[in-house]
Amino acid sequence: MDSNQLAELAAEACDDKKAKDIQLIRIAEVSILSDWIIITEGLTDVNVRAIIQSVEDKLKVKANRVPIRREGINEGKWALLDYGDLIINVFQPHERQYYELESFWSNGEKHSYLTSEKT
Repeated sequence: MDSNQLAELAAEACDDKKAKDIQLIRIAEVSILSDWIIITEGLTDVNVRAIIQSVEDKLKVKANRVPIRREGINEGKWALLDYGDLIINVFQPHERQYYELESFWSNGEKHSYLTSEKT
C-alpha cells in the first residue's frame, strides 16, 4: 500500500468516528519529514481518543501498519500518530486553532476529505 492509499485509509478511519474538518496535506515535495499529514479534530477528549483508536485499528488490519510513535493519547487534547510516511494529528477545536498546523504546512498540497455525511 503506497502513502496515498494509506492517507486515504486513515482519513476514512477518522471519518468513521465523526472527525471534523479532515484535511490531508501532501508534504512530500516540501519536506523530508513525511509524505502526508492529516489534520482533523474531535470535539472532546473521548472523541479524540476514539478517532486515534479507529486509525490505529484500521491501519493495522487493512495495511498491516502500526505507528512508529504515539503522543498525547491520554490527554486527548492533541494526539499524534506517526507512521513515517504519514502523520495524523487529531486536535480538539481550541488546540487546532491555537497551533494552526494548516498554516504551517500551507506550502503543501491540500486535499479536503469528503466525509460520508456529505456524500
